[in-house]
Amino acid sequence: MNLRHLFQSLAAIAAVTILGSSAHAADAYPSKPIKIVVPYAAGGVVDVQTRALTQTMSELLKTPIVVEAKPGASGSIAAESVSQAAPDGYTLIVSASFLNAAPLLESNLRWSPKQFTPVGRFSLSPSYFAVPATSPARTVKEFVEMAKKAPKPLQYANGGNGTPQHIANELFSAEAGLRLEPVMYKGAPPTVPDLINGLISMAVLPSSVAYPQFQGGKLRALAIMSNARSAQLPDVPTIAEAGYPGAAVLSWYGLHAPAGTPQEVIRTLEAAMRQACAGADVKQRLVSAGGEEAFMGTQDFSAFISRDAQQWAKAVKVISK
Repeated sequence: MNLRHLFQSLAAIAAVTILGSSAHAADAYPSKPIKIVVPYAAGGVVDVQTRALTQTMSELLKTPIVVEAKPGASGSIAAESVSQAAPDGYTLIVSASFLNAAPLLESNLRWSPKQFTPVGRFSLSPSYFAVPATSPARTVKEFVEMAKKAPKPLQYANGGNGTPQHIANELFSAEAGLRLEPVMYKGAPPTVPDLINGLISMAVLPSSVAYPQFQGGKLRALAIMSNARSAQLPDVPTIAEAGYPGAAVLSWYGLHAPAGTPQEVIRTLEAAMRQACAGADVKQRLVSAGGEEAFMGTQDFSAFISRDAQQWAKAVKVISK
């Protein structure tokens, strides 16, 4: 072999080596920080629960995970942003019931649920039927009787259209045959002072917002808006036990990626979520943040979302009558 052919052979070997290394690097996920967009305010229940999960996921994946709050339009601002992100696993969204509710309630969305693919569910978060501690109503039925006798519609706090809490209020009003008047707020926390002071008569509040007020004696829990009692307040009946089973709703949180994200990336994220959720420290952090660990893998989560969508369609029909 002459010198020229030797150089050509060495060059070819080097090229193959470089290409092989590049292909391996491209396949290695994750190789840079992952951004997870929360569609609600920083410091709120969803933001805190997300951080409870991602702290451990970051350690397992050996890469930083940046949690970015992007609130507004009942989740749609964040959803539109993530729907336009590259489907490479480096931009995810914290999904919740807005994914199913928004298309039923809004006609001009600039995103679609079809633009996302599920990764997994990580938590559930109960909500409570809350009244001021000074309210004469000590049960839901007593509240209904009080509302029916009132000379004008009682007011309830609406922390955001399309939220589980808003829908629960509307379903309860329909099932109880009441006409309650909504007062709009930018999220659940701002409703608390007015509810404590009796300026509004009731609200369905997420546990992270309501529980401290129950413990402090400033608000009273009449029911939990789920199908099962909570270990948090085991003496508080479910809304079904209180006589209004049609008002039960479920707040859940998961992770979705842009549609088209490679399945091997989804599997890597799912595995990290599964391992993180199994840890006692994550379970405890979720409880401290007002939720409870409720992991579902990609396949089960997909089936759950389909069932949830059907329930939301029924609920919207009820409140649209």
